[in-house]
Amino acid sequence: MTPRFLAIIAAAALLTGCHVGRFFIWNFADVRDHRKFPSRPLPASPEPFKYAIATAERAPKSKVEESRDIPFDTWLKDHRTVAFLIIRRDTILYERYFKGYDAAHVHPSFSMAKSVVSVLIGCAIQDGLISDVQQPITDFIPELKQNGFDKVTIEHVLQMTSGIDFLESYVNPFGTVAKFYYGRDLTKYTLKLKLKREPGAKWEYVSGDTQLLGLLITRALQARGDQRTLTQYLSDRIWSPLGMEHASSWSTDRKKDGIEKAFCCINAPARDFAKLGSLYLKKGEWRGQQLVPRDWVETSTHAAPGGVGFYRYQWWLPSNEGDYVAKGILGQYIYVDPKRELVMVRLGSGNAKVGWTEEFRRLAREL
Repeated sequence: MTPRFLAIIAAAALLTGCHVGRFFIWNFADVRDHRKFPSRPLPASPEPFKYAIATAERAPKSKVEESRDIPFDTWLKDHRTVAFLIIRRDTILYERYFKGYDAAHVHPSFSMAKSVVSVLIGCAIQDGLISDVQQPITDFIPELKQNGFDKVTIEHVLQMTSGIDFLESYVNPFGTVAKFYYGRDLTKYTLKLKLKREPGAKWEYVSGDTQLLGLLITRALQARGDQRTLTQYLSDRIWSPLGMEHASSWSTDRKKDGIEKAFCCINAPARDFAKLGSLYLKKGEWRGQQLVPRDWVETSTHAAPGGVGFYRYQWWLPSNEGDYVAKGILGQYIYVDPKRELVMVRLGSGNAKVGWTEEFRRLAREL
């Protein structure tokens, strides 16, 4: 198809309000996406927590690449990084910003939000909204019974072994993930999901699982007569108690009565993202309060039967040394190394040619 023909299709689709048109107009996801979509506010905490700054910076050594010795700052900038943090025991050892970013600059999380939704599932169990992960999701979303979801448990969805039919293609405007990302009726799309295999049979990374979890939490709240949105629940249970310093947001599918893009799209600055890692480094305890059950943190970040060794409850497990990662499509990362008491955050506009998880592990060993 010629560019002119594609432009005509895009214009027509946009005029009809179709997600395909928005896909073509906005093209692919980028760091400005938090400005494209409506959102719900995540207010700054009334009691902000500020990391201490190390008296002597622990700057990483230069990076050797293609037989060249490159200053680490230069290497970060050359690889499209906009924010990079290294934190040990609530003290910032190293902090850099590029391309006009600073400590207050909001950046979309993309799929790092999946790990945050996992945090909220742990909170919902602690709050008695969910009994345990063996509950069928149809206890909360009964409309899915007609689609054969009776045997799909919360754990299946957390583990991404639900078996749902979901095309996770970021270059196909007709793929399911494009509809979820650019569409304006996430509830309708979610309730139309079908299964393509038995739950528990195979791991497959699909954003639809996390969107199911977001809807599940909202329905669990409503079942108790609680009309809070997913954003408000995050704000009350995690965001405000953690002492987030800056006004942030969670993108929604539409302005009026919209629901959160649970599989992505929490928008915040680097330091506030880092606090999510620090919370898990402390096993869910923060300033004397157990915000997330300790056993939930442990379970979520260690491999176990019923899944795959590199993924557990919406967190990535890069090694057998106990470290874990929340990550997004354009190279957004919250990396946690409990053994060395380190949290690292990388935000950027690209992920090409860099194994960021391996880089975090190299830095952890160096530090």
